[in-house]
Amino acid sequence: MAALSLPYRIAAAVALGTVAVVVCAHLGMTFLHVAPANTVSKKHAETIEDWIYPEFEQNWKLFAPNPLQQNISVQVRAEVLTPDGGVRTTGWYDLSAEDGRAIDGNLLPSHTQQNELRRAWDFFVATHDGEDRPVGMRGTLAESYLRRIMVMRLGRSDAAGPGGVVDQIQVRSRTTEVPPPEWSEEKVSTKPVYRTLPWWPVPQDEARGGIG
Repeated sequence: MAALSLPYRIAAAVALGTVAVVVCAHLGMTFLHVAPANTVSKKHAETIEDWIYPEFEQNWKLFAPNPLQQNISVQVRAEVLTPDGGVRTTGWYDLSAEDGRAIDGNLLPSHTQQNELRRAWDFFVATHDGEDRPVGMRGTLAESYLRRIMVMRLGRSDAAGPGGVVDQIQVRSRTTEVPPPEWSEEKVSTKPVYRTLPWWPVPQDEARGGIG
């Protein structure tokens, strides 16, 4: 810092101050979110939820008495408007498998590769009923968040092809039970179970790369 000119020192100080404020705000919001209900968290509940959901949601599944014993894979396909005016339906893209391949052998996998897709799906399931209908305002947010991730990932895979535009997407999950160890007498079915969501229209700004 001492070697910088005065304008650069001022800019650096402002940048560091901004980062410190954001970090403190984030830690404060996270604390209020996970702490028992109190006067402050009740008064500012809407602000806290807007900050936390969906990217920073906290849960305790890792420490549950009976941890999850399923492999859940999230997949997506798209209806594409082709340059000649036709409609083409892509095959299913197994996004969970793509993330798995990116993590395998990677000593420093990114947070996005490890958690983005899984947390988005968990958020959707937690805020929708058995008929895939949103429950409350968070349900609508979860649906929009999941759709935007799907469109972004399809864009990375160039699913639309040259001149094509993604018009609709469909998401499904593939769930299989984790086989018990050989010494266990427990019997489980390893047949996959699918949960297929309805087709979702994609807004034009998203379909044409409106999200980064």
